Amino acid sequence: MYLNTFAQSTQPLDMTATDEFRSLLTSAADLAIPHAAEVPYRSCNIVLRQQRFHFLEWGHPDAPPIVLLHGGHQSAHSWDLVSLHLAQNYRVLALDQRGHGDSEWSRDVNYSNHTMALDAGAFLDAMGLERPILMGHSMGGRNSLLLTKENPSRLRAMVVVDIGPEISDEGRKAIAGFVRTNQEFDDLEHFVANVRKYDPYRPREHIERTVKYNMLQRSDGKFVSKCDSTPRRLGLLHGGGTQDNVDLDDARKFNLPVLVVRGAESNILTQDAAERFRDALPQGTLTVVPNSGHNVHGQNTLGFIGAVGAFLKGLAP
Repeated sequence: MYLNTFAQSTQPLDMTATDEFRSLLTSAADLAIPHAAEVPYRSCNIVLRQQRFHFLEWGHPDAPPIVLLHGGHQSAHSWDLVSLHLAQNYRVLALDQRGHGDSEWSRDVNYSNHTMALDAGAFLDAMGLERPILMGHSMGGRNSLLLTKENPSRLRAMVVVDIGPEISDEGRKAIAGFVRTNQEFDDLEHFVANVRKYDPYRPREHIERTVKYNMLQRSDGKFVSKCDSTPRRLGLLHGGGTQDNVDLDDARKFNLPVLVVRGAESNILTQDAAERFRDALPQGTLTVVPNSGHNVHGQNTLGFIGAVGAFLKGLAP
């Protein structure tokens, strides 16, 4: 049983009338996140590459487009506070990647970064997006890099959140360990307690409001992870081969504005690695957000939207 609300067909669902949206507005007020008084916000489904994908659409359809790709073991809802803020000036499209959130699970259990990058490219094409801004966190950041490696000219700009060609193996193992040990619970309070230990930056109230997007309730009453095939996905941060990786030489060909965002206390992207990544990019900028680790946009949302907002304002029309 799903614990959250989403569109059940190809007909978009207005999310602004749901309790979930009212809960999000409460979180935004608690954290002082600026946003418009009225925000268009819809849950949608689309079929891409013979598979159903769910996505969230925010803002006016004629506004400049930004596509958001979430991290592993997360969903499009991990961006909700950021999307709510960006929807003042942009059309925001947050995709649930295959096997995550409310998208369909892969029939052939294929969750390679290469495959997910192809999914993202198909989404851009299907939505008719011309040179959108692409923003990706962690796994979604790696998928963004692979999409850009294929054709940098298809994007207006890119924001890469706490990931790069070089990552810490220690941090990757820490994430894999958390995912591996948080698969099944008798009650949601147990999961909330584990998240609080792993992520001390987020308020308990915010974790409680978002837990519905991470878990399903099985027929026996137990709560289980919504994500498919965890053992296959745990290696995705590290990459599985040349098709799944981007190196610094590849980054030197990314001739577009790129903002690299690092959490000041990240255990995934070290400061040295972030600086090497920035220096390799022809139009690279690095911003370090304080009071945050790997999940920068969820742990210090105000700091994150401040960094991203400055970057977006500096882009050419």
